[in-house]
Amino acid sequence: MGIEEIHSDGRLIGLIIRREFEREGITFFTPSDYSQQLAYMKRPPGYTIDAHVHNPVNREVTTTQEVLMVRRGRVRVDFYSEMEQYLESRILCEGDVILLCAGGHGFEFLEEAELIEVKQGPYSGDRDKTRFNGVPENAVRLTTGDT
Repeated sequence: MGIEEIHSDGRLIGLIIRREFEREGITFFTPSDYSQQLAYMKRPPGYTIDAHVHNPVNREVTTTQEVLMVRRGRVRVDFYSEMEQYLESRILCEGDVILLCAGGHGFEFLEEAELIEVKQGPYSGDRDKTRFNGVPENAVRLTTGDT
């Protein structure tokens, strides 16, 4: 189906939308209470979205969620629990999109790659993240699968 979910302790920590995913209409991948909303849209020629502006709405964001789009290349993403325990890894390729919504993560560029990152701001520098030692190369577990 082109969608892969990564869970830890019953909680969604990552959602991969593979480049081959396709569906008519609009599909929201995130529940309405997520601080980062992610959707896919496929509409026919002539379809319109009414012109609009977004109203100022106060929101409280306590966790950073981010979306990465792979424009070119291949990247391995390593997933970690909230307790910094390694879970598994996946390969992202050109055209793939990933939502990192909980837990931890790290990346290894397997070849030259270009990524576009979208996350909440403003950026708080080193206060935004806690760094820890990632999985050793000889312990990487690559997983594939659709949900």
